[in-house]
Amino acid sequence: MAIHITGAPCCWGVDDVKNPYLPSWKKVLFEAGQAGYKAIELGPYGYLPLDIDVVSAELKKNGISIVAGTIFDDLVDPNNYENLIKQVDDICSIITKLPPLPFEEGQRYKTPYLTVMDWGHDERDFAAGHSDRAPRLSQKDWDTMIEHIKGIANRAAMYEVRAVVHPHAGGYIEFADEIDKLMNDIDEKTAGLCLDTGHLKYSGMDPVEWLRKYANRLDYIHFKDINEKVFKEVLGERIRFFEGCGKGSMCPIGTGMLDYPAIYKLLTEEIHYNGYITVEQERDPRNSDTSLRDVKASVDYLHGLGFD
Repeated sequence: MAIHITGAPCCWGVDDVKNPYLPSWKKVLFEAGQAGYKAIELGPYGYLPLDIDVVSAELKKNGISIVAGTIFDDLVDPNNYENLIKQVDDICSIITKLPPLPFEEGQRYKTPYLTVMDWGHDERDFAAGHSDRAPRLSQKDWDTMIEHIKGIANRAAMYEVRAVVHPHAGGYIEFADEIDKLMNDIDEKTAGLCLDTGHLKYSGMDPVEWLRKYANRLDYIHFKDINEKVFKEVLGERIRFFEGCGKGSMCPIGTGMLDYPAIYKLLTEEIHYNGYITVEQERDPRNSDTSLRDVKASVDYLHGLGFD
């Protein structure tokens, strides 16, 4: 068994490339290396430059690789589809030219992955974590989104990149009924699943139960933890998902609500997951001065449980 812990720029508050407070990408790569990561995600489209020589040199300097690229955008609007495909081409063109990570025995698909998340809808953003008040897509709009995901996945497959769909709080794929519907409508050969322990918990699901339920579709995993006190406060407000993160709803792994010993036991003893898991702790980028401290704490905790 081999499960490798990797990182993501969102631990430094990097979610919206238009945010004026983002730390430099070079600082993020440097601190990712300092935290002990062997790999990191590319981050939101446009954060790292799409210059293979520039990115390769910085990755090599810090001893890290890229585990995945990210599509984090509106997957529903037909007018955005051309933009999504351009992102796939740009992202896959660079991540496939970088040195690959080891392929572990039992790993379902090789890295790098393309993580696909729906985002950009106020009516869902303000309902993050509230299944009862979150509007659902009409069947027509749902079918359009599914066709867009299939198109993204098929385009990524042209580069031999595996697309993995990531249910995300505040998007149109978040809650239990939507995950089940997604898995029914997307064939296993077309795209895989990236479940995020924190988003599952945030949206009313038991991470252990859902990791077990879709073990046979699980190509990639994200880890995060939730500060219970802040989480309860945030759910009591009308607030966007990332505004809640800015208040501290996410915390270092092992200090929050999630039962990581149980998750470790499930992954290693029951479903025998092998490959890569990425740690995330969304925050306000103006607080990124404490990112290295928090990331290191998460990594150390997970190493203590037995993760690599």
